[in-house]
Amino acid sequence: MSIENQSKLNQLLSNVPSGVVLTSTWLVDQGYSLQLQERYKKSKWFMSLGRGALVRNDDVVDYLGGVHALQSQLGLSIHPAAKTALMLQGKSHYLELSTKKVQLFSSLSESLPSWFKKYHWGSKQELNSSSFLPPDIGMTEFKHKEFTIKISSPTRAILECLYLAPKTQPLLEVYELMEGLNNLRPMTVQKLLEKCTSVKVKRLFLYMAEKAGHEWLTYIKRDKIDLGKGKRQIVSDGIYIPKYQITVPKELEKHI
Repeated sequence: MSIENQSKLNQLLSNVPSGVVLTSTWLVDQGYSLQLQERYKKSKWFMSLGRGALVRNDDVVDYLGGVHALQSQLGLSIHPAAKTALMLQGKSHYLELSTKKVQLFSSLSESLPSWFKKYHWGSKQELNSSSFLPPDIGMTEFKHKEFTIKISSPTRAILECLYLAPKTQPLLEVYELMEGLNNLRPMTVQKLLEKCTSVKVKRLFLYMAEKAGHEWLTYIKRDKIDLGKGKRQIVSDGIYIPKYQITVPKELEKHI
C-alpha cells in the first residue's frame, strides 16, 4: 500500500467511530474509490456487511450502527421510533422488544437499503413509512457507544405508537406507556399535535393523557389543535367517549 493510501486509511480510521457501518457510496464521496475499498478489504482492514456496506474488521456493529449510516451518510430520516425509542430512553418496561423487534419510522419516499434488510442484526426490523408527522420535529439525540443518532423523543414516540394502534399496537399497552410520561414538555406536545395530520392519533393522545391525569396537559391549547369532525370508531364493540368522539376498547376505558 502506497504512503498516500496508508495516510488516507489512517485518516478514515481516526475520523470514523467504531461500531458504525460505512456505505460504499459515502466512502466514494469522501475520496475512497471502489478500488481502494477493495484493497482495504483484501488487507483485512474492513470487511463487507453486504452489498454496498463495510465495517471495520472484527468490529461489533448493531442495528444502531446501521441507523447511523442511514442518517449521517445517506441523509435518510429513518429512525428508532415508537416503543423502541421509549425503551432506549428508559421509558418502557417492555424490555423484551429490544431483542425481538425494532420499530423504525421514515418518510413515505424512503426505504431500507438491501444491506440493512439482509443483515442479521439479532432482531427483526419493522419499518413504518408515513407522513402523519413532519420528519424534522420531535426528535432527540441518542448517544450509543462512540456515536450519536436521532431517535423519537418520548412525545413523538407515543404518537407513533398511537399511529400503529390498534392494528399492530394494543391500545391498552400504549396507555400503560402513556401513564409513565408525566414530564413531557408542553411546548413539544403542542407543536407535535398541531403538526400531526392524524385525527385518530390526536384524539387518542388527548384522551389517554387526560385519563392518566398528567399535569402538563393543562398547558396545552386545544383550540389550536385540529381534531376534525365526526365520530371515529377505533375498535368495534367498544365504549364510546363523547368528549373525543371515539370508540375505545372496554378494557382501556375501565382500566384504573
